[in-house]
Amino acid sequence: MDKECAIILAAGEGKRMGSDLPKVLCEVLFEPMIEWVIRACKNAEISDLCTVLGYKSEVVKEFIGNHTKTVIQNERKGTAHAVMCAKYFLENHINDNVLICYADSPFLDSKTIKDALYTHKKTHASVTVITANLCDPTGYGRIVRTDGEISAIVEEKDATKSELNINEINSGAYWFCVKDLIDILEQIKPKNSQNEYYLTDSISLLLAKGKIASTHIADNPIVAMGANDRTSLLRLNQAYNKFLIEKFMQDGVEFLSTDGVLISPTVSIDKGTKILPGTILCGKTKIGSGCVIGPNSLIEDSVIGNNCKINATQIYKSEICNDVLVGPFCHIRPNSKIHHHVKIGDFVEVKNSELGAGTSVSHLTYVGDSDVGKNVNFGCGVVTINYDGVNKNRCKISNGAFIGCNTNLVAPVEIGENSYTAAGSTITKNVPPNALGIERTKQSNIAGFAERKLKNRKLKVEE
Repeated sequence: MDKECAIILAAGEGKRMGSDLPKVLCEVLFEPMIEWVIRACKNAEISDLCTVLGYKSEVVKEFIGNHTKTVIQNERKGTAHAVMCAKYFLENHINDNVLICYADSPFLDSKTIKDALYTHKKTHASVTVITANLCDPTGYGRIVRTDGEISAIVEEKDATKSELNINEINSGAYWFCVKDLIDILEQIKPKNSQNEYYLTDSISLLLAKGKIASTHIADNPIVAMGANDRTSLLRLNQAYNKFLIEKFMQDGVEFLSTDGVLISPTVSIDKGTKILPGTILCGKTKIGSGCVIGPNSLIEDSVIGNNCKINATQIYKSEICNDVLVGPFCHIRPNSKIHHHVKIGDFVEVKNSELGAGTSVSHLTYVGDSDVGKNVNFGCGVVTINYDGVNKNRCKISNGAFIGCNTNLVAPVEIGENSYTAAGSTITKNVPPNALGIERTKQSNIAGFAERKLKNRKLKVEE
């Protein structure tokens, strides 16, 4: 497929979305719709892409970067007009085939793209329409057939009563022979209720020239779903999330309840893992086998090993190795690595740090910008003080160290192997191996202090 190309139509404003962003940047399962489409094209091995931009084109262009070429449709006059704006791109592929699809129909997958191209080539068609059969075709263009073959696509606003009863719909994605498409593009006229140039009119024009028009019916009708407003965007999220969860269950992942569970299409989960309610998995997250994730956990762009338990925790851009317990109410911030058999208890935050195997951070502790060895024990309320107001500094805590409750480690500082810090200490100097670091003043009691301090205070509740 190295000669095939694609045009992605992404010029629409999407006023009904009620967003300051262009419609194609509205998200489905935490990813902009246009990102889904670009990924599908790339996964289908289409090497040359061109995106037709319009509303806030610079915003969309900044997002897509150099993943596709771009052209601008200054006036939105319909889908055929958008393709005309990419005519120069088409002329550079005059002997190839082109996929044309919408950036706001995110579920067109690489398999459907490849299968439709196979049909296109096998039938020697000038155009192959990717279609789907829907129980409720409301809002979609209908596929009109004559003697079993496609003869036209009729938009719903222009359809007759009998045509409205047709369940086969146009997904909005097509394979065209580029040369044949260029030949009829200029013949498309705005003779419809919208006064727009419809790409769907290309079917009848090509047939009139004796060309072949074919269809490829998608295996899963979900590929035809698009979004024009927040309601339809919600339906996209619900539909694909349901599809993914069912696929994971088929692969051996367990869901006790799907309430509040959301999973991005780029997530992988190994069999034998259990996903509990309220769990959100997004980005390029990978979860191993035998894990229990949730309830109420958020994991983004992270790797979770085997046999981990992640309870009511948020994890971002980090790696959790095998047999780790985290939570509840923990926050693992980016660039952290938690080695095997680590225990992280309630109300712990770890940021840009590495915790060695067997380390325990049981509760109410902040570990930031730190390199922690194996089998280290953190008492309650420990803080690594990593910021001096200007620079971030690191702490090093060596194997077997014991950090007493309410210890403050003021970076940069190093705690030696098998050393201790006394509870309540503020450690500003290195502690040698096998030593006890203690930094606190001798206790003194000031008689009568409370009586003087509180003499003017009024009690809220009096006997």
